Amino acid sequence: MADQIIRTPATPRKALEFDHGKIRRDLLIRRIGKLGLYFNPVFAYFFLWAPIVVLVLFSFNDGGSVSIWRGFTFQWYENILTNAISAGTEAARFSTDLMLNAVRNSLIVSITSTILSTVIGVMVSLSLDRGRFPGKSVLDAILYLPVIIPEITQGISLAIFFKVVFDFVEARTGMRATTGFGTIIIAHVAFSISYVTIVVRARLADMNPRLEEAARDLGANEWQTFWRVTFPLILPGVVAGALLAFTISLDDFVVTFFNAGIGTTTLPIFVYGLLKTRVPPEINAISTLMLLASTVLVGVSLILQGRNAAQRG
Repeated sequence: MADQIIRTPATPRKALEFDHGKIRRDLLIRRIGKLGLYFNPVFAYFFLWAPIVVLVLFSFNDGGSVSIWRGFTFQWYENILTNAISAGTEAARFSTDLMLNAVRNSLIVSITSTILSTVIGVMVSLSLDRGRFPGKSVLDAILYLPVIIPEITQGISLAIFFKVVFDFVEARTGMRATTGFGTIIIAHVAFSISYVTIVVRARLADMNPRLEEAARDLGANEWQTFWRVTFPLILPGVVAGALLAFTISLDDFVVTFFNAGIGTTTLPIFVYGLLKTRVPPEINAISTLMLLASTVLVGVSLILQGRNAAQRG
């Protein structure tokens, strides 16, 4: 008996219904989102750079006010470079020698701390990248602390550390130590090492270790391998890390403020001293020169790092 096919009546399809109001709202939200993504970096750069642009602009303001534009002039740059820093009255004048002395102190601290932190940072980078020793992971984690913790925490902790060390030395030897260039340099080295190590280690991570192995196979010892193979390859990273450390050290105020002594006024502390009682118009010119120096140094560091990346690519 033939199979019987049971046919059921076809179910009529339901017409698709669209919520046109919801679709319009979704499209509007998407358009707003696109505009937000477009203007977000614009607003971000505006809030970052607007105060700096205003500072640079008013460094050329022909007037004693630092908030009202009176015209264009180079007077304040001439004052800080050739004559005196004046707040508009004869009774309140600062000799240019004071500022130049602060610049000299800043350069002494920055150059010395950069040399020390670069040497130590390169050694730490090689140890972390090439070596195997107990506590390596702990050292790797501690290395990033100076980068992420607040500067005021670093400044206070270092000041307490020096106080404890000075009291210990005085109790044992009877010699009384005080803060000065030594404490500032040690404090700057303490946080600069991390920046140098991070930059140099990034370069070491992309370097082919077989080049060093080939040098040793050809009879070179560890010292010869480092100076003839490793160091030339990481030199751009070393220079970039040193420039970054120098820039950070030159601009540092908080850590320096807590660890400076008598006669060791650096340029940031000198600028802070000008702001304690009034805001002289020369302060904008000094800040602009500091900004220019920092921008040039950071720019050179970024260019060197960019060339490294291009060579690796």
